[in-house]
Amino acid sequence: NNLQQKLNSLREHIKQCVPQAKEKISWSMPTFFINTNLIHFAQHKNHIGLYPGAQAIAHFQDVLTNYKHSKGAIQIPNDMPLPFELITKIIKFNLDKNSN
Repeated sequence: NNLQQKLNSLREHIKQCVPQAKEKISWSMPTFFINTNLIHFAQHKNHIGLYPGAQAIAHFQDVLTNYKHSKGAIQIPNDMPLPFELITKIIKFNLDKNSN
């Protein structure tokens, strides 16, 4: 179905951003990991949740105004396209933060 395709494209996008990352299940969610968790994601009833950590969300707060978000989560409504450019920036932020 459409949501499954969307999740698969999200996973493929993350794999392209960080091909060296290990994939695992953490907190019952698909997770990409290098030394620490880079990003988790999960399908919910009305949205896909992205869980990049509180520091990443704080850093990108000004560009997250179109999305419902909390200290640890970003909600991408099912009827909105995935913001691949933003996802790439968040992953690179977490990579840089983790390598210091």
